[in-house]
Amino acid sequence: MKKVLVFRHAAHEGPGYFADFLNRKNIAHELVRIDAGDPVPRSLDGISGLVFMGGPMSVNDPLPWIPPVTKLIQEAVTADVPVLGHCLGGQLLAKALGAPVTRNPVREIGWFPVTVVESPTARIWLKDLPSELTVYHWHGETFSIPRRATRLLASADCANQAFALGKHLGLQCHVEMTPALIADWVREADGELAPARTVQSGEEMLRDAARRTQELHRVADTLYEHWVRGLR
Repeated sequence: MKKVLVFRHAAHEGPGYFADFLNRKNIAHELVRIDAGDPVPRSLDGISGLVFMGGPMSVNDPLPWIPPVTKLIQEAVTADVPVLGHCLGGQLLAKALGAPVTRNPVREIGWFPVTVVESPTARIWLKDLPSELTVYHWHGETFSIPRRATRLLASADCANQAFALGKHLGLQCHVEMTPALIADWVREADGELAPARTVQSGEEMLRDAARRTQELHRVADTLYEHWVRGLR
């Protein structure tokens, strides 16, 4: 059986709820631990989809694994193998598609709303979800929308929160969060949570996290359900 490859770029930024979703669907998957030195596959043999999680690095950093990852993404897009990117992963997808990744005017860290950029494509991916959604954020950079892709989501401080191109989905925001994952990120924050209008405290991010992530998973389920339909 072909499997979904899930790329982890930092030990504390694993697949979270996305792994739960795949397990519930009985979809075979394997974790590629870039942070632990796992090699980037050289081909798509035996692979049904590629998923990229977040990470504290930039896609513009001179890291040795970034060129083979973007090459693999380009091959997947050409071969119509679905690609899904979360935050850094969405930026990797955008970079592979030729769209620049730049510093966002502000850092967004915490629970903030995004709005649906209405279009037929947006409703294919988001179904009957409301036009404003509260999702989780942790980023200081942002992608541009690749050529031929459609912008799906925007926020007041980051215009490009999600895009789709065929079977491929790039997210700037995080829909994979669980309470445990949020707690891990807060613990690893290392000075990133200096008070700002768009940066919440660890206490605020963890407040009522069970309810907030349950609502977030409605958004995740809708996006993931459409994405897995493209798997071979």
